[in-house]
Amino acid sequence: MTILVVDDSRIMRSLIKNLFTDLDIGHCEYVEAENGEEAFKLVQHRPIDLVFLDWNMPKMLGIDFLKQIRSIPKFKQLPIIMITSEISKANVIEALKHGATDYIIKPIDEKNFREKIGKILRNMLKT
Repeated sequence: MTILVVDDSRIMRSLIKNLFTDLDIGHCEYVEAENGEEAFKLVQHRPIDLVFLDWNMPKMLGIDFLKQIRSIPKFKQLPIIMITSEISKANVIEALKHGATDYIIKPIDEKNFREKIGKILRNMLKT
């Protein structure tokens, strides 16, 4: 499984990778991007199975990446989890409306992370 972690904070990218690794689902390859623009280029050139996406980043916001990637038919089913400190209900609704698979609020609660990711992984295995 190849996982793309998109966040302008190196520390946050590392934390997300560590949390996912702790799920112990087998071998995973991690690819990192510091912004939506860089992430968009990555998904065009290599297979990605799951995306963790921050909202606030330089060059291209996470929500803009989400809108752009969902406009491409082959990426309609790619699981994308927004992980952000943007907690307003309007932002959550906007992300889900534009195709976010789920939404996790920072600071990340490990139990919540495990539950949401477990559900997404089970759905991925069904398809």
